[in-house]
Amino acid sequence: MTHPPQLGCACGKVLLQVRGVPIISAECCCNSCRAAGARLQTLPGARPVLSSLGATRFVLYRKDRVHFQQGTEHLNELRLTPEAKTRRVVATCCNTPVFLEFEKGHWLSLYGALWPEGTLPPLELRTMTSDLPAGTVLPEDVPNGKHQSVSFFVKLLGAWVLMGFRSPKLAVVHGQLQV
Repeated sequence: MTHPPQLGCACGKVLLQVRGVPIISAECCCNSCRAAGARLQTLPGARPVLSSLGATRFVLYRKDRVHFQQGTEHLNELRLTPEAKTRRVVATCCNTPVFLEFEKGHWLSLYGALWPEGTLPPLELRTMTSDLPAGTVLPEDVPNGKHQSVSFFVKLLGAWVLMGFRSPKLAVVHGQLQV
């Protein structure tokens, strides 16, 4: 098995390493990811977050397989609302989105832009396509689920079982991002 590449923000101040294979490699089309992506793209120097379809590319990894090597002092969170159960974490040194975390989740959804060119794991599915505007035409290169599929949840559950039903806490985020 080949080791995944070292991942990092655009300027290289935040570096992380992942171990093993991802849980799944997906594009999310939900309203929250599209709203957050639109906001994150407005940050100075930020690269595009949303695809031409309005989807956000993620690679999901177990939390215990993601190791931050440097630059965590640059990580700030964005919540769409104060009571949101998800947070998007951004490297403020260059405004690169790093991960999305569900409260009490056992996985991290790492943004696809962290992977060096040519190393991003292949796309396996699109999810929440029912949230896209009417008339959006999706390619048929992967399954286009209107909602999260049973197999999506089975993969998440399988990862949680392998983790002994643990959900590690991340202490790498240092502040709030206002966008």
